[in-house]
Amino acid sequence: MMVFRIDNKDYYGSTALDIVRAMEQDTEEYPNRGQPVRKFLKWSLQALSRKIPPREMHLSKRMETEELALSYLYLRDEYGAGKLLIGRDE
Repeated sequence: MMVFRIDNKDYYGSTALDIVRAMEQDTEEYPNRGQPVRKFLKWSLQALSRKIPPREMHLSKRMETEELALSYLYLRDEYGAGKLLIGRDE
């Protein structure tokens, strides 16, 4: 089980993709629910451009969707735009 925490809200999933999809459904401002995950990730990274440097925002077309979702969560964790909790008691 993975947990991604943003402020005081926790998103749970067995995969990073599960968590990203839950975040997508919970983001009221996002107009394209149910579209490809890459579209949400691109939108989300643009919204986070004040926290995450643009050089970090490339979405590789070579990565599988699950890898991309996990990379996105790690990136947000690294720049303080959430916290990824895997196998930690927090």
